[in-house]
Amino acid sequence: MQLEKILFLDVETVSQTELYSELSEDQAALWQDKFNQIKNRAPEKYSDDSNAENSLSDMALFAEFGRIVCISMGFLYKEENEWHIRVKSIYGDHEEKILQEFATILRKLYARNYLLCGHNIREFDVPYIARRMIINNIQLPQLILNAQRKKWESPVIDTMEMWKFGDYKHFTTLKLLCNILHIPSPKNDMEGHDVYRVFYQEKNLERISSYCQNDVIATIQVFLKLSGFQTIAEDKIECLHTKPFLV
Repeated sequence: MQLEKILFLDVETVSQTELYSELSEDQAALWQDKFNQIKNRAPEKYSDDSNAENSLSDMALFAEFGRIVCISMGFLYKEENEWHIRVKSIYGDHEEKILQEFATILRKLYARNYLLCGHNIREFDVPYIARRMIINNIQLPQLILNAQRKKWESPVIDTMEMWKFGDYKHFTTLKLLCNILHIPSPKNDMEGHDVYRVFYQEKNLERISSYCQNDVIATIQVFLKLSGFQTIAEDKIECLHTKPFLV
């Protein structure tokens, strides 16, 4: 495995709209049905007064009801015989442009035999990206198509699966892995449930980009640790911020 030929990634998502009243009648009814399903499956996660209207931020978890506002990418490279990390983000409130840009990057990396890596990427990030690309009428890049193959044929490395060691019942968050592996936590500034508020109320796209980049950095460090490599010092990590795609 060539470390410099792995694209590490993470996505941040929000609900389609800020307010329940902004949903169409059909969307509201469909979200009501979906919310009832997830509440029935996991009632312990919701209070008695939880309903589809006041749980709008949960829409972000489902590609049918959410949208992507940030994709952060990380790369490993060697300089003077030492490994470095470089991360950058594609972000904003124009999902189609974010996905078009990312699709272009994936097509270039496919030609160079890159792999994809993330935490729970096989269950969340890759399927979410694929579904949102289809919804936005964007042709799926070959890397995304290949990610759907059987695990031994797929170009996807999932750090959560690496930690499972074959235990299919085990789910470990990135935050927990960082804690037990003594890697700085990526969740110091905000948590995933804060993205809705930061996006719609604070309108702080750069903060979301930084949060997403920190997740990518943590994923790289976890991957290195689980693969038997040394983690990378903070002074060898470079974060790039581009202009956001805005509607």
